[in-house]
Amino acid sequence: MFAPTIAVVILNYNGKHFLAQFLPSVLQYSAEAKVIVADNGSTDDSLAFLSLYPTVQVIALKKNYGFAGGYNEALRQVQADYYILLNSDVEVTPGWIPPVVQLMEENEIAICQPIIKSFHHNSHFEYAGAAGGFIDRWGFTFCRGRLFDTLEEDKGQYDDNMPVFWASGACLFIKSSVFWELGGFDAYFFAHMEEVDLCWRAHHQGFLVYCCGASEVFHVGGGTLKKENPQKTFLNFRNNLIMLQKNTPKMKLLSTIFVRLLLDGMSGVRFLLKGQVSNFGAVLKAHFHFYKYLFLIKKKKRYNLKHLRNYSKSIVWAYFIEHRRTFKELDFPNGRSLTQMFTHTHNKS
Repeated sequence: MFAPTIAVVILNYNGKHFLAQFLPSVLQYSAEAKVIVADNGSTDDSLAFLSLYPTVQVIALKKNYGFAGGYNEALRQVQADYYILLNSDVEVTPGWIPPVVQLMEENEIAICQPIIKSFHHNSHFEYAGAAGGFIDRWGFTFCRGRLFDTLEEDKGQYDDNMPVFWASGACLFIKSSVFWELGGFDAYFFAHMEEVDLCWRAHHQGFLVYCCGASEVFHVGGGTLKKENPQKTFLNFRNNLIMLQKNTPKMKLLSTIFVRLLLDGMSGVRFLLKGQVSNFGAVLKAHFHFYKYLFLIKKKKRYNLKHLRNYSKSIVWAYFIEHRRTFKELDFPNGRSLTQMFTHTHNKS
């Protein structure tokens, strides 16, 4: 029987403390895979530390390419049927790999994630991925188990296997052939939103994206950039606009970008009223960089874009005006199941 080859690839940047804390569990619970650490030009003593683990393959990149570019560079040197992209601040659990790979093999799934829970509050889902991600009509991302800053307690409500719109880069399973067919991550993103963009492009090509409810990991979160860091604000706002420009069908593109710019402006004012002047400046900077991308840099391939059925309403309205705080309180189109929402768009074998 064919047994696919699997590579767990951890991208590290000045994260020796996370490697010391979490690499042992990865090695202990990943017997099915080879474990690789790709060092993204670290300036700490990460490389020296990794010499203590002779079974770990080390790829030393010459500089910090960011999350997107770093993985693109590193994965060119990795031969495997499946890549598992794993943040250095993730604690894995016994048997975390087989259920995901089995699900992908049996259902021709291209990209998948396990349940991602909070390391520091392990009864609750974690912000970056939870039980699989979605996107609303204006490009705002949310998850099963996480709407904005509201994190649900895990009571088994999302322990099923479910198609989702995007899988988290904190722990991303992807077939290597699909990764390269899609051209890898968009390196211009540097960090943040690149996995959402990748999954959106995968949907355009007819691939399936899933969350596997039979596997879970625990994520610290904010290991490189803290949530309140203005650079993180800049990257999230800029990359979200670029992602919309790349993936939204032309008939909806102008209205989507226009509304999103207005909503971003409201977010900027909210930062200002809260005294977060640096984050307000980051939103302005993101918009100017988006205009630069739009008029000077944009040379990206656009697929035969489809209107993908997702959350056709505004998650901002649902959360802040209607006070809906859990994923199950959201009304999806025509009351159809999530499975029906996605499978009709997929014809890739």
